[in-house]
Amino acid sequence: MNGDTGKGRARLEKDLAGKVAFVTGAGKARGMGAVTAATLAARGATVVLSDLCRARPELHWGALTIGDSQEELERLAAEIRQAGGEAHAMAVDVTDRAQVEEALASCARRFGSLDILFNNAGTVAGAGPFLEVSDADWGLSFAVNVQGMINTCRAAIPVMLARGGGAIVNNSSLLGITAVAGYSAYTTTKHAVIGLTKTIAAEFGSGGICCNAICPGMIQTQMGVTEAEMMAREHGVSVAEAEQMMSAPAALRRCGTPEEVADVVAFLAGPGARFLTGLAVPVAGGFPMGL
Repeated sequence: MNGDTGKGRARLEKDLAGKVAFVTGAGKARGMGAVTAATLAARGATVVLSDLCRARPELHWGALTIGDSQEELERLAAEIRQAGGEAHAMAVDVTDRAQVEEALASCARRFGSLDILFNNAGTVAGAGPFLEVSDADWGLSFAVNVQGMINTCRAAIPVMLARGGGAIVNNSSLLGITAVAGYSAYTTTKHAVIGLTKTIAAEFGSGGICCNAICPGMIQTQMGVTEAEMMAREHGVSVAEAEQMMSAPAALRRCGTPEEVADVVAFLAGPGARFLTGLAVPVAGGFPMGL
């Protein structure tokens, strides 16, 4: 029995062999994009890590700056290769449709396929009270969180249809299926991601494309740490205490890790989820739903 179990585990670990995956927003070492790219590569996929790789002064939220250097993206891809995976880096601005189309087309040409798209790129620039969020932040939120995913999906779907199907996983948020005060533009755009996901699932399922969304709660990424730091300053507590406050309502009483998110994405992208589409999956440790 132990031998059979080992063989089953080996098959699981390489269940994405021969697949090509494109991951957006993969330029942060402890981000969901980079960790998911590493997980997909460990399970056999050829992975392209992409991110915005030029200075954009408007892309700021608290201490967080969105927009990494090409060198950092290359370093993350190199780490995956050193671990035995196949990974490549590509600078892509998801808000630029022409750039996105060229990136995905070149990926398909170079590797002969495009089987998995993980739409992870996003911004929290629209966090704030409804009446205080600027027009610029509303526009940026829609440009990145919604139009960015539309651009990548429009570029990837024809390639996937030509190959008989594929898997698209969109990163929404727990605030894509609920709402709390103070995250107006972010919440609005993340709800739109769910609508986009269900539309693609309904329209392209007959072509073999499965499209699902993940809805992470509090995750220990650099973005999550920044949010905890902001709450700590607001309430005059330590960052650790702020994290406890943020995760207290969850059934598991803790924040999640990028690896736990990556495992869900890998499942939705793999053969075990080939009869699942149009889902919005909470990855939130049992965090209770609000409105």
